[in-house]
Amino acid sequence: MHRASFRFRPVVVAGLLAGFSASTVSVPAQADEVDHIIEELSAISEEATAKSEEVKEIEDEIAKGEGEVAALRESAEEARRAAEEAKNARSGAQGEVDESARTQYRNLSNDAHVNALKSANPQEAIDRSSYLGSLARSAQRTLAESQRLNEEAASRATDADIAVAVANFRQSQLEGKRDKLDRERKELDEKVKEIEAKVDGFTPEQRLRWEEKNGPVALNVPPSAYGTGVVASALSKLGSPYGWGATGPNQFDCSGLMVWSYAQNGKSIPRTSQAQLAGGTRVSMSELQPGDIIGYYPGVTHVGMYIGNGQVVHASDYGIPVQVVPLNSMPVQGAVRY
Repeated sequence: MHRASFRFRPVVVAGLLAGFSASTVSVPAQADEVDHIIEELSAISEEATAKSEEVKEIEDEIAKGEGEVAALRESAEEARRAAEEAKNARSGAQGEVDESARTQYRNLSNDAHVNALKSANPQEAIDRSSYLGSLARSAQRTLAESQRLNEEAASRATDADIAVAVANFRQSQLEGKRDKLDRERKELDEKVKEIEAKVDGFTPEQRLRWEEKNGPVALNVPPSAYGTGVVASALSKLGSPYGWGATGPNQFDCSGLMVWSYAQNGKSIPRTSQAQLAGGTRVSMSELQPGDIIGYYPGVTHVGMYIGNGQVVHASDYGIPVQVVPLNSMPVQGAVRY
């Protein structure tokens, strides 16, 4: 499937706050009106961010499912080949049984009295009887092996049928997920266009208010914060633009910045904000260390990286560059360490 992170081109809209009603704020807008606009747009953006994380999660599920289906189909093919080999081996063993039976029938040698009459002396009779008895025992062993191979062939054929059935079932599940992914992407696209249109329509004053909605602060962290490497990687992207679903190196969304920063230091972490908070080792807020990931908002729709001194670096929202903000500038849901 197409695994590249989805991207949305900014929609440049002339005028102020395109997408609002005709009675939208005039220029310049009063502070309370701007606050209302930012609050409203933040709510829409939070929904879009949650949708974006959901889209990424579905993409990951599809990628994992495709791998499972491929493995199941390979398993089915291996079982089919094994069944064919067992069938051929069974046919060969049965041929040996048939040939042994024909040999004994031609020699009329399974009767001890006939064997003795045809022998020149007692020792020859004993030798002939022993030889023919050996043939009989060999035939019995070959027959038992043939039966075993017959059962094995049947078992392998059943394994192949089961593997094919499971693969087909998983494939149908994947098709359902792809349909859901298409729907979710369309909904996300609509929300993204709405947000981008409104942000692109801001006046310089409104744009500044939007960029400062989480109270960005000047970087002030202890030198020890750079020890893990991931903090240095994240901070190296200060000022980089926000990109829906982007994982760098030039644009980032919240979880994408975490993925990129850890990847620069040889660590692989989950792709979505929810999975990131679920995948690490939980730490209390009193035990935070630089490099820990903090989840925000109900449902963990946003994440940032703790960098020390009560500060977090994060990729916040469309139109807002990667910045440093106070740890508690957003509703905290928990923290993890990788």
